[in-house]
Amino acid sequence: MHTVVVGTSGVSASDVLAVARGAARIELSEEAVAALAAAREIVDALAAKPDPVYGVSTGFGALATRHISPELRAQLQRNIVRSHAAGMGPRVEREVVRALMFLRLKTVCSGHTGVRPEVARTMADVLNAGITPVVHEYGSLGCSGDLAPLSHCALTLMGEGEAEGPDGVVRPAGELLAAHGIQPVELREKEGLALLNGTDGMLGMLVMALADLDTLYKSADITAALSLEALLGTDKVLAPELHAIRPHPGQGAAAANMLAVLKGSQLTGHHQDDAPRVQDAYSVRCAPQVAGAGRDTMAHARLVAERELASAVDNPVVLPDGRVESNGNFHGAPVAYVLDFLAVAAADLGSIAERRTDRLLDKNRSHGLPPFLADDAGVDSGLMIAQYTQAALVSEMKRLAVPASADSIPSSAMQEDHVSMGWSAARKLRTAVDNLTRIIAIELYAATRALELREGLSPAPASRAVIEAARAAGVQGPGPDRFLAPDLAAADAFVRGGHLVAAVESVTGPLR
Repeated sequence: MHTVVVGTSGVSASDVLAVARGAARIELSEEAVAALAAAREIVDALAAKPDPVYGVSTGFGALATRHISPELRAQLQRNIVRSHAAGMGPRVEREVVRALMFLRLKTVCSGHTGVRPEVARTMADVLNAGITPVVHEYGSLGCSGDLAPLSHCALTLMGEGEAEGPDGVVRPAGELLAAHGIQPVELREKEGLALLNGTDGMLGMLVMALADLDTLYKSADITAALSLEALLGTDKVLAPELHAIRPHPGQGAAAANMLAVLKGSQLTGHHQDDAPRVQDAYSVRCAPQVAGAGRDTMAHARLVAERELASAVDNPVVLPDGRVESNGNFHGAPVAYVLDFLAVAAADLGSIAERRTDRLLDKNRSHGLPPFLADDAGVDSGLMIAQYTQAALVSEMKRLAVPASADSIPSSAMQEDHVSMGWSAARKLRTAVDNLTRIIAIELYAATRALELREGLSPAPASRAVIEAARAAGVQGPGPDRFLAPDLAAADAFVRGGHLVAAVESVTGPLR
């Protein structure tokens, strides 16, 4: 079983994915345990002094002016967790909660939070046991961190609230901890606050979205190439020398991927045969420019994610010189902006894919293909309504592209008067990624059918590999009208599972 060792210097994106989506086990490094103990000594020393220190011997947020006496501090830490576990709405996905908890553990292990080693060990034990706290959709404003989601996770560490066991059944958290031999934690000074005060939910969703989009952008290059081929378009616009004079890295990669798919095709280059056209439509000709811009957006988002993965986000923080200082590093703006930026790019990629699909179905623009790719147009409707579904998805993608980070709403009696809404940006990006997968699946379904309807000329070897693999996966080819939803579901699973990219790479080698 894969093991992820958490130290003091952060974690990698692959570590997050291994824990969130896989069964990776977590261990704490000796360095991390030592850093935890050293920082805790500093917090304990401050707690023993009569001077108030925020987060150690005071209230929180707008209530930070009250000095808390020693006998009430354990209650204070319990209370902040209980009161902040105020989420509502549907449950958040298991992988998101696991990423959230793991990334909080990452910051705790940095030695900047003042949390005791035994609390960190309990966090690791809960993850290793497959226990997933019940976290709800609403409750985070993306400032002071993802407060409500993290509070529900901290509640589980205390043996309170509800959690899902490894069997998928939701039970009282205390029962689940007992069943796995895990002792609930008794929080001490600063620990409740340290478990809540981070951008871990939005960062975890960013990491997972980047992983999914990496596959989807390759998939979109493939379906764009298949559509170009089915429309008898020209591949000359993909020549490397054309993209070298506008040297955006993503654009060059997208064009190279499309060229690799089209290598050996007998269908490209016939754009001046029966109905001469000087140029292909923008949705075909400019596919590398749009997909490339999205790739470059991902590169920027990945840089932000890498910086966050190396960060210790808490307030206050324990510094190496022994100071415990308040700060604003919990503000989610850096992550929120790129989450929104990715949603914009994904919406545009979905939009251009839908335009190519529509072109394949329109007999006036498809250069000889039957209307709606129907078997007997008029008797059969073909893929008419599949395009409606795709258009509906694209329309929602445009709504999801409206940035959450441009919004703010004051909270905590105006102490927290500007917030990032990064959690909301992350949640809508997850929906956008889900929709983009379906949009690409519908273009795949239309393009492969169109290629099979072209007679006399052979598609590229990579295109043939896609058709064969798709048909073997239950994505059916041309024929009379049938119940279409199962076909589209099969196409969705084919794209979502990475099988489309795998089919091409079996011929071309790794795509960029």
